[in-house]
Amino acid sequence: QVRPVESGGGLVQAGGSLRLSCAASGSIFRPTMGWYRQAPGRQRELVALIWSGGIAHYTDSVKGRFTISRDNAKNTVYLQMNSLKPEDTAVYSCNSPSGDNYYWAWGQGTQVTVSS
Repeated sequence: QVRPVESGGGLVQAGGSLRLSCAASGSIFRPTMGWYRQAPGRQRELVALIWSGGIAHYTDSVKGRFTISRDNAKNTVYLQMNSLKPEDTAVYSCNSPSGDNYYWAWGQGTQVTVSS
């Protein structure tokens, strides 16, 4: 199954920034796209969603620090992460909600590690 590809993760000190990218081919780019994260020993959680018109939703813990955006011409969704905290450490993945499930199987995602 073809799915989007995440990139941009890395190791950063607390207070630093990273920009994640989720690139999809045109035929699979979905109107609603989201970034999710899963820390070791924890359930995967929604970080941010963006709809085709650009309206975005964020989980409370990242409001004011993270910004989701999309470039429909490039079929890419971004997650700009500023003021990173150690608790942001997780594997970040993109997907599209589909009812009670997700449109694609989960891939490897991109690792974000924030050191204190």
